[in-house]
Amino acid sequence: MSQTRCFQVHPADNVATALDDLAPGQVQVLGASAGTAVVAAEEIQLGHKIALRRIEEGEAIVKFGVPIGIATTAIAPGAWVHLHNCRSQVDERSSHLDLKTGAALDTAYA
Repeated sequence: MSQTRCFQVHPADNVATALDDLAPGQVQVLGASAGTAVVAAEEIQLGHKIALRRIEEGEAIVKFGVPIGIATTAIAPGAWVHLHNCRSQVDERSSHLDLKTGAALDTAYA
């Protein structure tokens, strides 16, 4: 099987988007840091974010060259970056969403 890939949009980004379902192991980085690699620490689904370097608790999650969220805990290189370890800067409910579906946990659905 060929190497799995992720895409870094901007050189300042500390995350990249998975272009394949990622398994633990070497992942080729395309885009702004083309030719480099990161080691996925866990399974990460297609379209989700992978940390390109260590991100400290309280540090901005940067994608597209702009902050898109805040780390709620330290995030290791190669870790999945999602609702369980980051939050929105503008929506307090973002830390109360279902990890898999993104559905609000404080809303009753019929």
